[in-house]
Amino acid sequence: MKQTLLLVALMLASPVTLFAVDAPARPNVIFILADDLGWADTSLYGHTKFHQTPNLDRLAKRGMTFTRAYSASPLCSPTRSAVLTGLSPARTGITTPNGHSPNVVLKATAGTKAGPTSPAFMPETVTRLATTYHTIPKSLKAAGYATAHFGKWHLGAPPYSPLQHGFDVDLPHWPGPGPAGSFVAPWKFKDFDADPGVPDQHIEDRMAKEAVAFIEKNKAGPFFVNYWMFSVHAPFDAKQSLIEKYRARVNPADPQRSPTYAAMIESMDDAIGTLLDTLDSLNLTEKTVIIFASDNGGNMYNQVDGTTPTSNAPLRGGKATVFEGGVRTPLVIAWPGLTAAGTRSDAIVQSEDYYPTLLAGLGLPIAPGQKFDGTSILPALKGQPFTREAVFNYFPYAPGVPDWLPPAVTVHQGDWKLIRIFFAGENGAHRWQLYNLRDDLGEKNNLAAKDPSRVQAMDALIEKFLADTQAVTPVRNPTFDAKTYRLADEGKQKSDTKKKDRAPKSQP
Repeated sequence: MKQTLLLVALMLASPVTLFAVDAPARPNVIFILADDLGWADTSLYGHTKFHQTPNLDRLAKRGMTFTRAYSASPLCSPTRSAVLTGLSPARTGITTPNGHSPNVVLKATAGTKAGPTSPAFMPETVTRLATTYHTIPKSLKAAGYATAHFGKWHLGAPPYSPLQHGFDVDLPHWPGPGPAGSFVAPWKFKDFDADPGVPDQHIEDRMAKEAVAFIEKNKAGPFFVNYWMFSVHAPFDAKQSLIEKYRARVNPADPQRSPTYAAMIESMDDAIGTLLDTLDSLNLTEKTVIIFASDNGGNMYNQVDGTTPTSNAPLRGGKATVFEGGVRTPLVIAWPGLTAAGTRSDAIVQSEDYYPTLLAGLGLPIAPGQKFDGTSILPALKGQPFTREAVFNYFPYAPGVPDWLPPAVTVHQGDWKLIRIFFAGENGAHRWQLYNLRDDLGEKNNLAAKDPSRVQAMDALIEKFLADTQAVTPVRNPTFDAKTYRLADEGKQKSDTKKKDRAPKSQP
């Protein structure tokens, strides 16, 4: 009887401690986001013989590789905002990568001007991710996670930096679109230098080292490492030894033949290997969720080594286009106890899904009033049937890159994809392109005229999506002169986008 009373007294005195002992520890989370890495840039999908990604293959053997993963946008900042918030760029208004712009814009507005050759006024984008959003790091930090961001941000300088969005650490605390100066030291970051005595240090080597230090410091867990790589965005440079290695392997007949870009990919992959090695050495591999994704498709418009940086073949288009090459990206998720090793999934997933998936898988609550445009993909991760009505890409701009279109929005539904091109049809109506991706992965055969009922049904989904997200959409240009618009020029790269190591204006 005395022992029972003593036990009751102890439970009343320290219920939290007793509960914590019995509660299962939550896993650590590492989110690796590559920059401009195309679907065909890695060895995951068997479409490159030139690039080498053995560490990414190593990660894939531990988890699940997705064949139909889509970025929220064909450009970086919109996708980054979607990852952090679980919201579509159509809802946040962050629709171009202008996070480095000196102009602070927190609300999207309708466009008011365009030349007579443009069928629509394009919206004015938001340039900062407002701190009012409840982001992944805020949710994880509230659950006791140590949080750190390493690498590229591009969603705003202070007071909109990672430190204002729930991260305890932010290195190199840089708001720009790419590394300051180059990938190889010396850099031009304000308060971040290369390691002394390390000649020609690559930024990913340095970032991976910082991430390792954070992991070692917080190995008791749980921790959240948000490693958003600078690789493989412009400017195009790499370790000279690696460039020479790939120069000796160039096949002129291979559309992927830039030794500089291949060297950049190897340094990216080396950083992944550094993180995997660290988890192994600290016995944290089975306690850590790893997500590897890319913010958009591969760059097909710049020039390096006398060619484009990469080829997204067999996909059509690339970065800054709504065709598959611009939005279909590599994705690997290794979740111990959830994903079976070395598996693949054809489930359709998108950037907006990662946040709700993490909350569901970690058993964390959604914040009061919080909503998502994405959904949890836990069934797919478990190898169970997973279906959804549709996913959308909203891109109301027309940068002059190969395979460009006037302002557009797309919907993927099963094997089908519909592109609505705003006000670019007859008499100012919309125009559509319809593709069956199962039979036509390269989007060569537009079936819109042959299947008008499907076009109508899928376009109704687009209309509902735009209304639900309260998207600021393009406005029909009343001064558009259809006689000046050459349909044959649509999709052809404009000459000013071919300059070496340079992205189209306002589209870094």
